[in-house]
Amino acid sequence: MNTINTLFIIVASILVLIMTPGLALFYGGQVSRRNSVNTMLTVLLPCGLSVALWLICGYSLSFSGGAHQLIGNLNHVLMHGIPLTALTVTKLPVPLFSLFQMMFAIITPALFVGAIVGRMRFGYLVTFITCWSLLVYYPLVHLVWGGGFLTDLGTLDFAGGTVVHINAGITALVLATGLGARKQPQTSHANLAAVLLGTTLLWLGWYGFNAGSALALNNAAVLATITTTVSASFALLSWLLLEYLTTKKVTLLGACTGAVCGLVAITPAAGYVDVAGAIGIGLGASLVSFSYIRYLKPYFKIDDALDVFGCHGMSGIWGSIATGLFATQQGLFYSGNWHQLAIQLLATAFTVGFTWLMTAIITKLLALVIPMRVTAQTEQVGLDQSLHDEQLVHF
Repeated sequence: MNTINTLFIIVASILVLIMTPGLALFYGGQVSRRNSVNTMLTVLLPCGLSVALWLICGYSLSFSGGAHQLIGNLNHVLMHGIPLTALTVTKLPVPLFSLFQMMFAIITPALFVGAIVGRMRFGYLVTFITCWSLLVYYPLVHLVWGGGFLTDLGTLDFAGGTVVHINAGITALVLATGLGARKQPQTSHANLAAVLLGTTLLWLGWYGFNAGSALALNNAAVLATITTTVSASFALLSWLLLEYLTTKKVTLLGACTGAVCGLVAITPAAGYVDVAGAIGIGLGASLVSFSYIRYLKPYFKIDDALDVFGCHGMSGIWGSIATGLFATQQGLFYSGNWHQLAIQLLATAFTVGFTWLMTAIITKLLALVIPMRVTAQTEQVGLDQSLHDEQLVHF
């Protein structure tokens, strides 16, 4: 066991876990007060549900063996057969590697909760996350990181552009489409201070997310720390500029949203690009996400409540493709070779199509046996009071 690398990944795992309560504050502060508790609770739900699923079969289906390079096997259910002394290539204990990857399995379903706030039944969501983890998330982890065909293809996804952000963004879009629009449009935010605090925790946790994905305290981890900072900062600035150019105002929510888009976009590229590449990716993230949210979303009339697809889907797609442009070894702008860009385009398109198809099937089949949406009366009163008998006073 490499003691330094092991300590590094323990800290990185803790940082990634912090992102989920950070996300709860980020989402909970944006919604109306009558749905804040429900929103934060549903974001926190994977901290229990996804941990149980990962230990039962998630790790095994993601990283153990494989069937036709599509999904793993069940040889290590409940981590059976993996001793504490088993080591990865970077001399990490395999159970610790599993713990680190578990944190990604927690945050990914928590992300798409932002699309369906204020109108989904809690029981439907619990069942959906279970089925989605088994049929969408674990197979995609195996395909990209666990030895599947996207691994062999040469897909570059340093920390989860495809597996986490495009996946969550497309899932959010499908769920929002299936649910339909809210009956009462939101007119105010519960607490913008909570949004800022949530953004801070997300940004802090993202260093564990990206740098930790090097799986060792090495040059790639240092590079990922730098590029993560640069991309988020330039995305924040460019979002404020776009706001000012279109509305003559800048907003705190816009600054927070821009920073998150920059963090999303750099995720697949964090250990592969230099500072100039991180600047380009950060600027592009705000441009694509801002343009979608302001101009395309109203046209499609899909009530993605907290713009999960607009932020994670659009910036995730941009970041995955941009990796093929800005990667210093294989990227088009540095090598003059189109090969890596073609691979990134194929992997991105596959992730979009696979996630969309599987999520749509799960959503439709579950709706046949479990009501998807709360009643009109429950929605009018608010889910906090109706489902939880709790009310947000101050936070």
